Amino acid sequence: MTQTNPIKQQHIQTNKIMWVAKFQAMFRLPRDISPIWLLPAFSMVLCLLVPILTIFKIAFYPEENIWPHLYNTVLGGYISDTLILVVGVGSLTLVIGVLSAWLVTMYNFPGRNIASKLLLLPLAMPSYIIAYCYVEIFDYSNFIQSSIRQLGGFNSAKDYWFFEIRSMGGAIFVLSIVLYPYIYLTSRAAFLQQSVCLLEASRMLGKTTIQSFFKVALPLARPAIFVGLTLALMECLNDVGAVEFFGVNTLTVGIYSTWLERGNLGGGAQIALVLLAFIFILIIVEKLARRGAKYSHTTRQIRPIKRIQLAGKHAIYASIFCLTPIVLGFLLPFIQLLHDSLEFVEVTDYFAFIGYAKNSLILSAIAALLAVIIGLFLSYSERIFNIKLLGWMAKLASVGYAIPGVILGLGIFISLIAFDDIIGPILEWFGYAGASQKMLLSGSIFAIIFAYLVRFLAVSYGAIETGFGKIPLSYDHAAKSLGHHKNSILRKIHLPLIRPALATALILTFIDSMKELPATLILRPFNFDTLATHVYEIASLEIFEEAAIAALFIVLIGLIPVYLLNKMMAVPNWRDGK
Repeated sequence: MTQTNPIKQQHIQTNKIMWVAKFQAMFRLPRDISPIWLLPAFSMVLCLLVPILTIFKIAFYPEENIWPHLYNTVLGGYISDTLILVVGVGSLTLVIGVLSAWLVTMYNFPGRNIASKLLLLPLAMPSYIIAYCYVEIFDYSNFIQSSIRQLGGFNSAKDYWFFEIRSMGGAIFVLSIVLYPYIYLTSRAAFLQQSVCLLEASRMLGKTTIQSFFKVALPLARPAIFVGLTLALMECLNDVGAVEFFGVNTLTVGIYSTWLERGNLGGGAQIALVLLAFIFILIIVEKLARRGAKYSHTTRQIRPIKRIQLAGKHAIYASIFCLTPIVLGFLLPFIQLLHDSLEFVEVTDYFAFIGYAKNSLILSAIAALLAVIIGLFLSYSERIFNIKLLGWMAKLASVGYAIPGVILGLGIFISLIAFDDIIGPILEWFGYAGASQKMLLSGSIFAIIFAYLVRFLAVSYGAIETGFGKIPLSYDHAAKSLGHHKNSILRKIHLPLIRPALATALILTFIDSMKELPATLILRPFNFDTLATHVYEIASLEIFEEAAIAALFIVLIGLIPVYLLNKMMAVPNWRDGK
């Protein structure tokens, strides 16, 4: 029987303690904190950085450099279409989101209560689904154009003018009525938190309601408005299904077509760098626009908002303005989906539908569960240890939400191929025949789950961090004084209190994963479809109505986070002037 050398064992233990001490000193960690608590944050930062750095490597060192060809032919068109789309969507979403938030916050008019609750409904409609619906709605054979021909006595489309929905204008319209709720959410929250005293002071100084809006309310809400605008434009840049269906060649569509349709990985990575530049410019502009501005009340006497009663034509205009986005952004497309679903209910392949739904549900559930576990670990570590480094790492790890799915998918695919090249020969050496020729990770559902996790960790982390923020630190101190350790405090105190936040994080991450299209299109294994990719493929064959039931299922599930957001936005009666 072998005996362990006590001197050698003591030497190993001493070296271990020294390395831990050096690590703690390097990152300025308290001595009672094990470096292992930093591993999840390090891992997620690495998972985010590796795909991005891989794209840089492939872009600068491609197997076939087609950058001169891209620059001289299609790149200018990609950039100009992207700029036009961003400016158009940004302008229209600002007008709809800010004005609707101001009207439902400050005025009473017919339909105001309904509008305040339903203006979030378009969030349940993925942009690619609403695009397919509007092509159906404005189709030559559908009700609108048929009615025009019947009323005007026209025989064909050549006899009258009708706008083309498959155009840049159509893309701007569709994306705007889907994305304006981002600005509505942040704007309304900002208007509700503003001091009524300032608005009253403005009116006492002789300013009209409109002048008070532009000179007082709007500047005070500027930081929140720009946050919502940035989120909307990031979603706009991430879109591939709607813009491609409308024939708008943005940078995102360029990446997808250059890589998957033309088979040039390096060219796709080069276009991805240009799109990344757009993303970073958006982030920088948002930071500059806010300039670190923070506004707070100067008095503790916060009075309720006294909404102004509108009458006559002004009440009618307000009702039309607030209810129109709901009709265009949700009601009309939903009716079209119901119509198509009922029309094809008997011929739908339900066996295939169940398979697509199962794939979507399993992938989204796994990704959501992992995101909640990692988000919980990051948030709790940041709270219990109060380390600035951990906070910065957690926030950097959640930046993946700002990276378009097509870029993330491209970087993850390239990274996993490189990883497959490393582990393939190793597995062959252990007897796994043909491992070096197989796409072990890059061609598996692991790649999709990994992409969902990196992209939507921010959603989970944000919800859980908000939950922890509502728990006073005095609870932790009291538990420690009673002899409870970190794990016990989490299990017995924090988890019961943040259960609603955990549920919110799980549901929001699950729904976002269900709707994600670009990353799923790029990373899915062969002969593997989710509901989103199935709808996209059927729509690309111009037979979208046959996928209406799958699209309707996605929309119905998407209503869950809209309901949660409405509950979260429910303000106290006294604050909303009720």
